Amino acid sequence: MNLNKQNPVTPTFARHLGLFDATMIGVGAMIGAGIFVLTGIAAGESGPASILAFGLNGVVTLLTAFAYAELATAIPEAGGGYAYVRRAFPGLMGFTAGWMLWFAYTVACSLYALGFAGYFWEFFIKYLPDAAHGFFGVIGEQGAVLLVTLVVGILFVQLNARGTAVTGKAENVLTVTKLFVLGIFIAYGLKKIFNDPGHAVSSFNPFFPEGMGGVIVAMGLTFIAFEGYDLIATVAEEIKDPEKNIPKAIFISLNITIVMYLLILFVSLGAVTSPDGMPSWKFLGNYGETAIVRAAEGFMPAFGVGVIVFGGLLSTMSALNATVMASSRVAFSMGRDRLLPKSLATIHPDRRTPHVAIFITGVILLSMAMTLPIEAVGSAASLIFLLTFAMVNLSVIILRRKAPELKRRYKVPLYPFIPILAIVINLYLAFYQFTFQPLAWYVTIGWITLGVLVYYAYFEKQAAEISPQILEPHPLVDIGDHRRLVIPLHNPDHVSVLLDYARPIAESRGLKETAISVVNVPRQLPIHEGLRFAHHREALLKKGRDYFVSQGLSLETDILVAHNAHDGILEGARRNSADLMVMGWKGFTDTGDRIFGEVADQVIRNSPCDLILLKLASSDIPRSCLFPTAGGSNSLLVSDLLRVIAPAFDMTVTVCHVVSPDASTEDRLDAERWIDKSISIMGPEVKFERLIIEGDRPAGSIARASRDYELVALGAAKEPFIEQVLFGEIPEKVARYSPASVLVAKQYEGPVHSFFKRVLG
Repeated sequence: MNLNKQNPVTPTFARHLGLFDATMIGVGAMIGAGIFVLTGIAAGESGPASILAFGLNGVVTLLTAFAYAELATAIPEAGGGYAYVRRAFPGLMGFTAGWMLWFAYTVACSLYALGFAGYFWEFFIKYLPDAAHGFFGVIGEQGAVLLVTLVVGILFVQLNARGTAVTGKAENVLTVTKLFVLGIFIAYGLKKIFNDPGHAVSSFNPFFPEGMGGVIVAMGLTFIAFEGYDLIATVAEEIKDPEKNIPKAIFISLNITIVMYLLILFVSLGAVTSPDGMPSWKFLGNYGETAIVRAAEGFMPAFGVGVIVFGGLLSTMSALNATVMASSRVAFSMGRDRLLPKSLATIHPDRRTPHVAIFITGVILLSMAMTLPIEAVGSAASLIFLLTFAMVNLSVIILRRKAPELKRRYKVPLYPFIPILAIVINLYLAFYQFTFQPLAWYVTIGWITLGVLVYYAYFEKQAAEISPQILEPHPLVDIGDHRRLVIPLHNPDHVSVLLDYARPIAESRGLKETAISVVNVPRQLPIHEGLRFAHHREALLKKGRDYFVSQGLSLETDILVAHNAHDGILEGARRNSADLMVMGWKGFTDTGDRIFGEVADQVIRNSPCDLILLKLASSDIPRSCLFPTAGGSNSLLVSDLLRVIAPAFDMTVTVCHVVSPDASTEDRLDAERWIDKSISIMGPEVKFERLIIEGDRPAGSIARASRDYELVALGAAKEPFIEQVLFGEIPEKVARYSPASVLVAKQYEGPVHSFFKRVLG
């Protein structure tokens, strides 16, 4: 995609998700709402054998996971199973896969909204019983559940449409928290079992009270609990080293989930004591989606029950947010492919979210949640995922024959036995669902029939005109033996001045200069949709190239597409093997939980190279600089930078040190020694002055003194991490309060850093 004939730039995706991040996506989607909502329902259908149902579901899911691992590495495209089936079957079957998957995710949203409502009222029943029962007396218990379902559904649809989404790191924290909550539950349950093993043994006898048929029913009903690892495939374009990390993340997340599910079922069945002697599986079945809370009441202290209720709320909320995003992504992809109305592919001009797809998804999920019982909702979701997974396995077989040229960085073992076995088992479980919940089949058949009619009436011709495109991973930049100075550009007013600062440093270090710009894509959009907005960034980079051409120089440029601007910047530094990064920033943030803003904070913490941040008060070249020095490697780095910047700008540097008004003679001599050290590193070509500043507060004293200068240059403080997480108190306060431009330098402390070798010989 050539965006500029003079110097074409091909936008690339920022691969910022490592193995841990990808694994947490799968674990977070699987562990949570499914186990909280479906444990009691499954126990009620199959008794103690529900533990076998979950175990067998894990095996069945593992068979399909092989298919997802192969297809995700061969077709790194958003849309998940829909993208794979459509590649194998471009016509009606491909459309049907997307149509079903959209519905499946949407039905799952309904399940999680209903589950949230159940745990919401459990909280009130436990801690505010009078308020809960008073509310039930007005609109009834079922009415109260539906009201909360409606409110939370609308809330998360609005949040997704507005562009408010949980970031990847926050999702990791959320997932680890859920694992911790469930770990507490398991620990208390195991303690109860070990204290009374006889009761635990009796709880599993008889093991098959409802026969093997009950196990199969429970398998079909709870299969949705294992849906989620496929979300790893939908972010394949963002995962580092995808040919290795995608299969690993899929299988690790599945193994973690299977172990956790089996332990939760084991302690729920073995540690529960019914007050009237009822078998534990019947007790759990009676309480359905809130069974884990009832189980916890029997063997956990009061605070533990509250933790479980909190975990249920947390899990259903995070699952609802993730599935609203996933379902709207499928609808958006189908609209983009003209297999649904083009309006579904509309992106909001300001929020850059697929607001139409999210809204339509919200209407369907609320309609399902408000009209169907939770058992039917869970069964319908499981049924459609079973059918979709069967189609994905079939796609593996078809694409092996139809598209042998695809680069399959991972291949299904024991091919074709495993995909064929997966197809048979998935279809068997799907058809057996009819014996338990025929309503789910009626809803599914109705939805598929509607889709077929819509396809032939409106979209058949359009589907024939479009051939699926495969997005191949972009190759790494070939930088040869050169390391680079990277300049992230964002503000058009600062392009020339940032390049002016960067040029003499690059010449001094023998670095090539590369300007980068990041296209920021909301989480609700597939990352490759950022290509639509790349032309905005290209105009910025062209301004930089033209500025260099006017001076007889050349500038390399790079566009990166990322869900977070800081991920794009850091990826740009890594893929260009940056030795130094020069970046503009406003110097502060108005947000209480940020120091310089999310982008700058993350870049400061994780920069893979030396870093210069510039708060620019003016676009003019500075002619006077105040350089506060207090020793340390970062101050030495500033001295080295001023050695080349000052002569290039014809700038006079005033090297200063702050001492208290009552400083001793020895303290003042130490200040002079630090000044001498910095001057010696700057070298004879720098015009300098010396200054001792008296003041009780160094930051305030420097900020006041800086009024007489155009630039303040200082190094990041070497203070303990717990006390100062970024630059340190003095640089942060000077950056906020100084009226001059401020340059703050931070040395890279990684294993390949060589600054001291250059400066100290």
